[in-house]
Amino acid sequence: MSLATLTPEWDDDERMEFMFSAFKENRDVNTTDWDSKMAFWTGLVLKSCRQRGSVYVSLQELNMIFRRKEKSPLGLPTVLQSLARCGKIQKESEFAASVDCGWLSWGVGLLLVKPLKWTFSSLLGGSRVPPEEPFVVIELVKEKAAEVLGAYRSSDLGGSSVLSFAELSSVCSGVCADESTLCMALLQLQRDKQVTVSLHDGEKVVKFCQHGQDRVSPVSDVDVGIYQLQRSEKLLGERVERLELEAHKCKEEAKMLLREGKKSQALRCLRGRKRVEKRAENLLAKVESIREILDRIAQSQTDKMVIQAYQAGVSALKLSLKDVTVERAENLVDQIQELCDAQDDVNQTLSRGVAGAEGDMDELEEELKLLLDETKPDSISLLPEVPSGAVKHPGGTGLLDSLPDAPHGPIGICEQLKQLSVTDADWQQKKTPTKPAEMAHR
Repeated sequence: MSLATLTPEWDDDERMEFMFSAFKENRDVNTTDWDSKMAFWTGLVLKSCRQRGSVYVSLQELNMIFRRKEKSPLGLPTVLQSLARCGKIQKESEFAASVDCGWLSWGVGLLLVKPLKWTFSSLLGGSRVPPEEPFVVIELVKEKAAEVLGAYRSSDLGGSSVLSFAELSSVCSGVCADESTLCMALLQLQRDKQVTVSLHDGEKVVKFCQHGQDRVSPVSDVDVGIYQLQRSEKLLGERVERLELEAHKCKEEAKMLLREGKKSQALRCLRGRKRVEKRAENLLAKVESIREILDRIAQSQTDKMVIQAYQAGVSALKLSLKDVTVERAENLVDQIQELCDAQDDVNQTLSRGVAGAEGDMDELEEELKLLLDETKPDSISLLPEVPSGAVKHPGGTGLLDSLPDAPHGPIGICEQLKQLSVTDADWQQKKTPTKPAEMAHR
């Protein structure tokens, strides 16, 4: 593993000389240098573990990984103490005990649980860190637990809630480097209530939380029965495959013997093939029976969910209709009808009031018209009436008769003007005769 890919400072001799030096006994001497060196090694330890796919760290392993020019970092014990003090790393036994004591019964051989516990008080006191003591990196364990859960759900066994530990190990072979890493991931999933583990006939059985559930339920007798049926189905299927191979082998052997002219031996091979095929058919019938039982169990679980949903619906409906009765509904309907009738009466009253107002307005309009007729000016009646016949001259002649005759001979322009002026004056005097009343008024 090239550490230069994890940090660009690895090839800087001057910088690495400072990083490989030991920490000061008192942090207050130079707080900046202390924190800078601690941040560098903390980040590098996590990066190296993540690159290796491991959730464990130990002083001995870190000294080998971070060895540079035949030298190992002198401050790694202080780094591990700081990580333990902050809760970022934990002893394997303490991590297992903090989850569930029941896990210690099946994980003794895997988790390396020891009776003596190394408490954090010893770390804070500055005790020497055992080089071979493994520590669990909590952050990496959480990441690995999420990967295990994703691998299970994306596998062909994702529909089965209960799996054997061997089956789960096969599913997570590309996720967990070893069995101990898988156990750590399962411990974290148990802490998150996503997994529970139990022993059945000396075999570890893992049950996962299914979609739609907040937490996993304990392994029940139904779960054990389903697991046994699934296991029997798998075993019988493997036997059927072996019998089919054996039958095919008998058939090929019979062909070979027949080509060699050994007819009696070929017949024996064919009879053996028939027996093998019959056994395979019997096993297939059993497999089909097991599958039918599993299907019925799945259907019953679905029916159970539907019944539970119905029960919840009935309970909710009862609560919602707790204070609702037929008498109360009829009473409410009667009250609503009464209110509607009252509203109709109000509307009719308002409509009559508006119609009366319109009648008053008509009367007012008629009165206003009469007032307008009375206030017309009297001067209009004093005007003379328009003549209906031909206009007559006061002397009894028509208007055209009163005009002078047109001259027939040559007349001078001055004479014509005088004649016209006199004639116009006479015509004007004849046209507007004066009345006695008007003359008296003048």
